[in-house]
Amino acid sequence: MTEIIDDGGTASAARARIGDAVRARLDRNPLVSRIDSPRLEIYGRQAFLTPEECAGLRALIDSDARPSTLFSGSANAEYRTSHSCNLSPWDPLVEAITGRICALTGLPPENGETLQGQRYTEGQEYKVHCDYFPVTASYWPAMLKSGGQRTWTAMIYLSPVESGGETHFPHCEFMIPPAEGMILIWNNLDREGAPNLNSLHAARPVTSGTKYVVTKWFRERRWAP
Repeated sequence: MTEIIDDGGTASAARARIGDAVRARLDRNPLVSRIDSPRLEIYGRQAFLTPEECAGLRALIDSDARPSTLFSGSANAEYRTSHSCNLSPWDPLVEAITGRICALTGLPPENGETLQGQRYTEGQEYKVHCDYFPVTASYWPAMLKSGGQRTWTAMIYLSPVESGGETHFPHCEFMIPPAEGMILIWNNLDREGAPNLNSLHAARPVTSGTKYVVTKWFRERRWAP
């Protein structure tokens, strides 16, 4: 077994193999489309969830949403202004959808963090951020012990949005508008397994309507919260 090494920049062969496996699986799936970008591995599938499933998840989010915080634990009135919550993994709908995300990507369920729901009303946004863990961050040693680096992100849009709310990848120079039921899947690492700066993204402000999404992050090993 390859030892997982991280000295502030050394790529992991184990992480690279995860990327190879997911890439191959998604490339074989005729229902999945790769978004053309030389800088980022990103895929999409329309109608991954039904309108009824989306409505069910929106209700779960509405019942438990609180002001969002940053990963470091701090709240920021300007940087991330949405509401969010962790959805119970024992809820039958959440359990079923989590299983389908894992089946689509081939990633082990035990490596996945709790499915998180997010709600953005008019004017709310999440400015440019990364899903991977910077190895210079104060919380990196704890993350390394609790499952290691985040590898892939899976995000599902749960509502149509009248205007705004796009997912913006500024280094790749494209934005993806919300479409109810569509899943986006992207690799936060490069082909060598190192954090990919081009995976930085933002939730653009909603200008009309309400945006709902659920997001699942996968670690390189079993997640131990």
